[in-house]
Amino acid sequence: MMTAERGASGNTILSYTRDLEEACAFLKKRKTSFETADKETLEAYAESLGKSGLSPRTVARRLSSLRQLFHFLYTENLRVDNPATLLDSPKQPRKLPKSLSAQDITALIAAARAQDDMRLTAMLELLYASGLRVSELVTLPMRALGRKGEQAFAFLTVRGKGNKERMVPLHDAAVDAVQAYLTRCNGESKWLFPSRGKEGHITRQRFGQLLKALAVKAGLDPDIISPHTLRHSFASHLLSGGADLRVIQELLGHADISTTQIYTHVEQDRLTRLVTGHHPLAKKKVTKAKI
Repeated sequence: MMTAERGASGNTILSYTRDLEEACAFLKKRKTSFETADKETLEAYAESLGKSGLSPRTVARRLSSLRQLFHFLYTENLRVDNPATLLDSPKQPRKLPKSLSAQDITALIAAARAQDDMRLTAMLELLYASGLRVSELVTLPMRALGRKGEQAFAFLTVRGKGNKERMVPLHDAAVDAVQAYLTRCNGESKWLFPSRGKEGHITRQRFGQLLKALAVKAGLDPDIISPHTLRHSFASHLLSGGADLRVIQELLGHADISTTQIYTHVEQDRLTRLVTGHHPLAKKKVTKAKI
């Protein structure tokens, strides 16, 4: 169901598999199973996760996997009840995304150009220009490069989470970087960024490693540099430049606007200044000079 109906990625399927295998092992010790476990047993499992030292995020994901499985069993009439309905996930602090400055990103791209790495330069330019997930970037097929009339490609056709397709426009710097890269590669692979590995394309892990090494050469802290940081930077910089939140949601491929709203933290100071400076009822404090 997760693969055929929801179009979940391979990484998502692996995560669900690990989560449910852990739950299955716990239920076996209690001499029960997914088909027979009751509410009390699931609550005991949730309590054991809370005491295991796992992060709240990991616990929440494991319980989410369990809730979705029991919902599936119930809707498919494999169980007459759903004991996981009221299974609560731990509260977790909302983590604000980290973003780099435009100067930091410029330094990263300059470092890639300095070592004459056209592939890495193209990947950096694309990632910052489009806000792609790293999994979307490394698995871009050659056919993802869309063309506009006789002009060079001006957008990407991206297939993201849930197998949903979206179009992402590209600016000239990204187009130029990819064109320069394509003049160097042989173009025989179906992947835009091919590799000799079994996947046929560069992996997320390898790109992450290259990015960390590049950060060191650019004089940046590698601990705060990741493909996801560049995605966050794309969204934050667009928002601070005045882009509409709905447009950013579409570009990022977020199914829910609430996911995109986390980026509004970068605008709080600017919006405060905007309201106090331009709202007709805003009052400016006037200090009287002492006589």
